[in-house]
Amino acid sequence: MSGRLDGKVAFITGAARGQGRAHAVRMAREGADIIAVDIAGKLPACVPYESARPEQLEETISLVQQTGRRICASVVDTRDLDGLREAVDDGVKELGRLDIIVANAGIAAPRVWDQISVGEFREVLDINTTGTWNTVMAGAPHIIAGGRGGSIILISSAAGLKLQPFMVHYTASKHAVTGLGKAFAAELGRYSIRVNSVHPGPVNTDMGSGDMGKVIAETLESNPQLTHMMTPFLPVWMAEPEDVADTVLWLASDESRLVTAMQIAIDQGSTSY
Repeated sequence: MSGRLDGKVAFITGAARGQGRAHAVRMAREGADIIAVDIAGKLPACVPYESARPEQLEETISLVQQTGRRICASVVDTRDLDGLREAVDDGVKELGRLDIIVANAGIAAPRVWDQISVGEFREVLDINTTGTWNTVMAGAPHIIAGGRGGSIILISSAAGLKLQPFMVHYTASKHAVTGLGKAFAAELGRYSIRVNSVHPGPVNTDMGSGDMGKVIAETLESNPQLTHMMTPFLPVWMAEPEDVADTVLWLASDESRLVTAMQIAIDQGSTSY
């Protein structure tokens, strides 16, 4: 099956690499034009992995263009509501419409509960939760104005259904994203806009780069009995970005036209116990 998103336009945050890039390329291959944003710069100091770079966003642009689709890309921090609105407004002006939102941008910062500073707690909540809210607020009015309905997909986490040990702030932020999905679904349903949240477990992205592995190992040493809380049922411990993109594509397409206010786990069963 191909052309599942022919004629549609998708707005995707955190599109420079990883899951965001996978969503952009997957949707472009199915006929969608893309409005892409990424911070493409320094993340907060509490983040132990490498930040996205402008050249990675350029690579996403190239990959989308290779599919034959159009893309409007901007360097924007999702904490900047005015910047997001400008990026979406400009993209809709050029591409003609908006049908899909994928609120993908977010950060993770492993830390034992009593070592999280007030500033770190605020940064994680501001990017993961407020940034997601900003994304919907910037894009949803354009979907409503189109009068055709649409699909909004919020990228939460397995931590938004269960928890992520040694990430109190991350777990709180992703549970909040889960709540946003339900609440937006209730109010936007009158416009035939569906809102769902997606909950990946570990995914093979740059979030695992830099000192991330080292920091996770150090937190596990503080309380080893929590080590296996996210053990999967399937013999696959880590998904690829494309695995998540396949589910996001389905939620963006008309194949899921009656699916809304749902939480879709892509975690090999790890949140079911």
